[in-house]
Amino acid sequence: MFAELLAGCSESAVHLEMRDVYAVDNERERFEAWRKGLHLDPADEASWWRPWLDLIQETVARGVVVRRARIVSEPVTDYIRFEHSGTFTNISAGEEVRWLPRRQASDLALPGNDFWLFDGRLIRWNHFTGDGHSAGPELSDDPAAAKLCAQAFEAVWARATPHEQYEIH
Repeated sequence: MFAELLAGCSESAVHLEMRDVYAVDNERERFEAWRKGLHLDPADEASWWRPWLDLIQETVARGVVVRRARIVSEPVTDYIRFEHSGTFTNISAGEEVRWLPRRQASDLALPGNDFWLFDGRLIRWNHFTGDGHSAGPELSDDPAAAKLCAQAFEAVWARATPHEQYEIH
């Protein structure tokens, strides 16, 4: 389903993440391995998070701009350290990624949930339980909600630090 949403994109796909911990099933094993010291090798692209990165590469190759912004509390959680350590793979696939300390987002109007916004019109809300497990996505093409998401993302993006410059605290 998600691959179809990206395939239907012609201009942009933006993702706003606002949680400090995710317990998503497909990342739990990678997170636990990272905690035990297994880190992705920049020279071993075959070991990276496939097929996700292939999907991003294909999307970017079609001319779609893919951006991800992460609002994080500082000092960061272990999970955010894990995400930060592997973000070089997203960058390599063609995503642009920025980080915004939560204290710098206090005066921004933000939606209540993480989201993907496709071509500024279709939202995929990412719902999570309190402990970070996925509670399932929800699609919306509500113009007012899409406008809120677009404005929120751009406000975060303008303040956020590019991945290459963001230092973990």
